[in-house]
Amino acid sequence: MPVGRTAGSLLGAMLMVLFRVMTPEEAYAAIDLPILGLLFGTMVVSIFLERADMFKYLGNMLSWKSRGSKDLLFRVCVVSAVASALFTNDTTCVVLTEFILKVARQNNLPPQPFLLALASSSNIGSAATPIGNPQNLVIAVESGITFGQFLLGVFPAMVVGILANTFILLCYFWRYLSADRDQLEGGGAHGPEVVADEEVTSHRFTPARMSHASSVNDSDCISEPIRRSESMNRADALRSRSYNSEGDIQVAIRSLRASSLSREMVEVSTVCDRRDVVVDGGGGGGPRKITRSTSHQRSVIIEDAPEQHQHPAGLFDGEKDKDDEAIGKRRRWKVIVWKYAVYLTTLGMLAALLLGLNMSWTAITAALILLALDFTDAQACLEKVSYSLLIFFCGMFITVDGFNKTGIPNTLWELVEPYARIDSPKGVVLLAIVILVLSNVASNVPTVLLLGTRVAASAAAISPASEKKAWLILAWVSTVAGNLTLLGSAANLIVCEQARRAQFFGYNLTFWSHLRFGVPSTIIVTAIGLLIVMSY
Repeated sequence: MPVGRTAGSLLGAMLMVLFRVMTPEEAYAAIDLPILGLLFGTMVVSIFLERADMFKYLGNMLSWKSRGSKDLLFRVCVVSAVASALFTNDTTCVVLTEFILKVARQNNLPPQPFLLALASSSNIGSAATPIGNPQNLVIAVESGITFGQFLLGVFPAMVVGILANTFILLCYFWRYLSADRDQLEGGGAHGPEVVADEEVTSHRFTPARMSHASSVNDSDCISEPIRRSESMNRADALRSRSYNSEGDIQVAIRSLRASSLSREMVEVSTVCDRRDVVVDGGGGGGPRKITRSTSHQRSVIIEDAPEQHQHPAGLFDGEKDKDDEAIGKRRRWKVIVWKYAVYLTTLGMLAALLLGLNMSWTAITAALILLALDFTDAQACLEKVSYSLLIFFCGMFITVDGFNKTGIPNTLWELVEPYARIDSPKGVVLLAIVILVLSNVASNVPTVLLLGTRVAASAAAISPASEKKAWLILAWVSTVAGNLTLLGSAANLIVCEQARRAQFFGYNLTFWSHLRFGVPSTIIVTAIGLLIVMSY
């Protein structure tokens, strides 16, 4: 049933209650609120970091004084791994995919190795911290392992895994990366599948979302009226910018009403035609021409008719320039102060996590501080939170808990458990294979929910240290398992979809092209990481 993972998880939860596997009260009790709070807090923090240009700075690090294609590939691996460990792998893939495509195309380099580097390194890097991906959030809350202990246990494996993954990429694509630019430009070396211009759309993704619509319904191709406030009528003009909602437009109007530029582009939704409409600006502002574009994004361009700048009477040109310069300087300082406040709040959250404070409330507190510092209506920011992901988790908690009540998982685990104990190398290998297969068949989050307590209980019978080690093994293998196939993790799908829909730089990353690299990379990186985690 192609209903998507969110609706699928809710369907499973509903069936558990309808077939009386569990009561409605037990279903509500199965929802783990600390995990949802931690996930919500980290998404809000990621949204503010994106607004504060953190990811733009990370993107600039990729091309700054680059020494060639191999150096660029290494930078993509390192930057995406570090960013994923701190801001989740899905957020990193959303904000860096188009930038990496652009850099590769501008340097006549094949996009495939850089896209694979981004997706695979983001998955590996996210294994290092509890906030790197959703399954690690579950493991950190269920196991009680602190942020620092988690970092010490998996971070060395992540570093070595990134180096091994980069080495595999360089070996696999050495000929392509070493080819002359003229050959690459001719397309003979790598044969990329580029999406035709008419099939490419500029599709904006919000940084916190893990899954996005792949197409636009024709019924959505209807323009919505844009309400203009009185402050817009008094404004001289508006700066060219893009926004996701009408609330963002109104905030932009109020913040930019004194700007001296003469047009603004507002990206709202989707339109299918182009129409010019002339309306009365009102308030003496002159006529305005509204143009609706033909792209799959709705854009509204508001152009002011030429008019003289209005200044208070009696001001000379020199005084006007000084006044404008002072206003601009104050605005720049406000932006700088706000950015530093966002960065400091994020660092404070990480410090609190390292000190062992409650992870869920720490993330929520940081999110609320940022919302307060923004000093505007929080609706525009909160609209970007991926509530579908939160609902997906609710459905999965109920579904997995109901499935556990049937006794089927216990029966299957009793057959495997004697041979999958972590006190022997064969047991570790078998356990890793079970986690690897289940993560690609049933996805990593359900796998962690199903196996987590069972693997931990089996290891606790050996020693308390073995229990902690079992949780870390589960975190490492279930995360790296996402690199096996294109469908193994949401980060892979985000890179694929973003690359296919990237305007002017579109590229189709196929399932088989990913599989040819993913299988050897996943096996080697998983094995190396297991050796390091077991020695912790």
